[in-house]
Amino acid sequence: MSAAEVNFDGLPGPTHNYSGLAEGNLASERNRRLTANPREAALQVLAKMKALADAGYAQAVLPPHERPDIGALRALGFAGSDAEILASAARDAPRLLAACSSAAAMWAANAATVSPSSDTADGRVHFTPANLVSHFHRALETPTTTRILRAIFDDESRFVVHDALPAAAHLGDEGAANHTQFVADDNERGVELFVYGRVALDTSSPAPRRYAARQTREASEAVARLHELDPQRTVFAQQLPDAIDAGVFHNDVIAVGSGCVLFCHERAFLAQEELLRALREMIGDAFQTIVVREKDVSLDRAVATYLFNSQLIQRDDGTMLLVVPAECLEDGAVAAYLERLTRGDGPIRELLAFDLRQSMRNGGGPACLRLRVRLSEAERRSIRANVWLNAELHAALAAWIDRHYRDRLTADDLGDPALLDECRRALDELTRMLRLGSVYPFQRP
Repeated sequence: MSAAEVNFDGLPGPTHNYSGLAEGNLASERNRRLTANPREAALQVLAKMKALADAGYAQAVLPPHERPDIGALRALGFAGSDAEILASAARDAPRLLAACSSAAAMWAANAATVSPSSDTADGRVHFTPANLVSHFHRALETPTTTRILRAIFDDESRFVVHDALPAAAHLGDEGAANHTQFVADDNERGVELFVYGRVALDTSSPAPRRYAARQTREASEAVARLHELDPQRTVFAQQLPDAIDAGVFHNDVIAVGSGCVLFCHERAFLAQEELLRALREMIGDAFQTIVVREKDVSLDRAVATYLFNSQLIQRDDGTMLLVVPAECLEDGAVAAYLERLTRGDGPIRELLAFDLRQSMRNGGGPACLRLRVRLSEAERRSIRANVWLNAELHAALAAWIDRHYRDRLTADDLGDPALLDECRRALDELTRMLRLGSVYPFQRP
């Protein structure tokens, strides 16, 4: 049965703020302590989702996480009532409080790695939630992400949601931000590309000097085994260390692929020409590459505008739509390149730009905000949760955001116990709206 790619976008949570927690993410570091607008952040992402759904592309929703994470603060030695814990953390450990208040789960590309049923030995869609061990604030996400995925994809005859890999540095796993599935025909097995930043157990392998690489080869290989993939149709490639040092903390900051098209910078991968040849041999003559040269768009400009952190979506006629952040059209070199790209005879023929500035200031563009899941019609019908974005759900979510989200939030507001209450009330209502059951710690006995 024909399958199609679905984008599950993560909604920014009520504690969306700019604490600058992600080392190596230049936008996150640069915008530390700006005043955030959680309501605007959520509405910007919802507007992107609606525009794509209205254009006929399958679109679904992933909910925010409960924040601040009181359980994590208790585990770190803070005691008393929830309000007392927040007050003492704000006073004595504001950086820990910021980490436990992060709304970074909005970047759903880091939620999990997903392999479609066409590629797996048991014919089920496989999910492995990312352990995100490179940053404490993101490692907190894994348990809730796992519960949410199991609530949505609850038909065990069609889906399997694995446990995350062990939380160890040499098994650092950052999810689908470092994974791409290529497929030349919807009814065929695909080729899965796993991209890693370092080989953890080989100190002689190339490594960045300025920033730590987050994804390890060992983690990528483990996920491929868990998903029961065909080794003959699985490729492992290493990021260029210099690109990581330039701010390419995940592969999706420098490359994006879909169908049988790969759009990347010439400084994306080690041994890039060998990698492209290997992919062409596996995928066949339908495989197309668009490699952006440094002379057209420098690596620094690509990182600053998030040109490659774009969504590449196949249109009905087989050509591609590229969904970019508005910043791409505000940079002269990038805008000129995109003009030439879409007017040429290559596969990318349409361009859509969205204002996602609230997310972009924390280092997350269109591709960061979505988890791609290739599903057959039968697999889609088996999902009972109310996560498919349509006019009714869009209206309900927009009204929900207006009711529950603040339009101003700073790091100093994170210790406000009212913010925790607001978040819990909002999420309790949202889980009923989306028919997810009790997925948050405050909802569970």
